[in-house]
Amino acid sequence: MLDERVVTLARTLLHHSVELKKGERVLITSPLTARPLIKALIKEAYAMGAYPYVNIYDDEISRYLITGYEAEQLETSMGWDLKRVKEVDAYISIASSENDSELSEVPGDKFQLRGEYFKPVQKVIINERKWVLLNYPTKGLAQKAKMSFESFENFLLDVCNVDYKKMEQAQQPLKELMERTDKVRIVSPGTDLSFSIKGIPAVKCAGDNNIPDGEVFTAPVKDSVNGTITYNTPCPYRGTIFNNVSLTFENGKIVEATADNSEKLNEIFDTDDGARFVGEFAIGVNPMIQHPMGDILFDEKICGSIHFTPGEAYEDADNGNRSSVHWDMVLIQRPEYGGGELYFDDVLVRKDGLFVIPELEGLNPENLK
Repeated sequence: MLDERVVTLARTLLHHSVELKKGERVLITSPLTARPLIKALIKEAYAMGAYPYVNIYDDEISRYLITGYEAEQLETSMGWDLKRVKEVDAYISIASSENDSELSEVPGDKFQLRGEYFKPVQKVIINERKWVLLNYPTKGLAQKAKMSFESFENFLLDVCNVDYKKMEQAQQPLKELMERTDKVRIVSPGTDLSFSIKGIPAVKCAGDNNIPDGEVFTAPVKDSVNGTITYNTPCPYRGTIFNNVSLTFENGKIVEATADNSEKLNEIFDTDDGARFVGEFAIGVNPMIQHPMGDILFDEKICGSIHFTPGEAYEDADNGNRSSVHWDMVLIQRPEYGGGELYFDDVLVRKDGLFVIPELEGLNPENLK
């Protein structure tokens, strides 16, 4: 018998996230480690009169494939995947990794090659299809979170099943304020960063494209970023975790980047011209996620956090930056992480992770739980 929380999650994904309708087709991409959720999704899709399709993958097999990728091979594979996503109405991507470092030994040029060839597939999914991305609990993820598997499973299912309708309503005043704002300033230990978000839309995220969810994002005007930001959470990227990442910007561009592995960090930022510019600025508000676990789907939603993302901008909050990189990096501003302030047009809107102006207080943890 399926855990009722898994059934609830499947219903949230199909009814709320992708809003599947009778007669529509949904593609579910997942490893077998998420078997209970896959089964719940299939059962619920059929109950709705919709048509589920499943694509199973395996990280270890993927490592063998990626290591030998060539352009001709990728062009064929991309064509197959592009046809598939064009023939469905909705796309559910489930990540459920047993080993977060499985792909860490794959050469960076192979990742870059794959990223370039699969851009058409990603563009269709993100811009033309209803889609959602989520994690499913594994022992590997539990270990990364420093929790027993049972505790982590309970945590993940509780976090994923928050009241997203309530969260969406509470995010509306923040969206409106961000769209009226020109200058943003972020101040924290090791951080004093300023930039403009004038004229760029703000997007509410409340269970539509990510589960768990809880952020409002926009993008900085591309050449407006100046100052330094020091992230106080682990920054995972392609199987490697970077710590103590600090980035200094001049006129939008990263001119200095340091971490515990500065050489590899700078190799990533040298991937292409857009990798040293920023494509996203977001504010995290999920009250159930308090601490980093090295998994960006969770960490970027941390209550009292921001993330500031080198690389590709999303088309629905577009500053024109293009890159094969999109690297969400998280700074927590709650007191136990050093505190900090967030200013919009020189007005303090959040201090030490809590909103301090009346119209945004509905996003503080006690009002969202």
